[in-house]
Amino acid sequence: EVQLVESGGGLVQAGGSLRLSCVASGFTFVDYSIAWFRQGPGKEREGIAYIQINRGATDYADSVKGRFTISSDNKENTVYLQMNNLKPEDTAVYYCAAVPPPVARLIFRTVPQVDYWGKGTPVTVSS
Repeated sequence: EVQLVESGGGLVQAGGSLRLSCVASGFTFVDYSIAWFRQGPGKEREGIAYIQINRGATDYADSVKGRFTISSDNKENTVYLQMNNLKPEDTAVYYCAAVPPPVARLIFRTVPQVDYWGKGTPVTVSS
């Protein structure tokens, strides 16, 4: 059974930090890019970061660049999103997704082909 399971969300004050985890199972982890998306209240889902697992290449949306860091532990089939200097506008449900590497770069413009989604973990940043 394919699963992507996010964890680590919660309530944090502005300026604080959280680390999200995404544990993958049931598919060949190294064949994919793993992306983080988020959907805030009343907003469309947006891609914020991805990592190409077999190369370690990463990229970020401008809104999180310099504050968020994506990384992976390939032995544990886990991707992390370290979020620092959180702002109230980062409040959203955060989802991880398995994306074919050729389309991963599209996540900053649209929601491209996503083979597998997690169910999300909520993050609330208070001012």
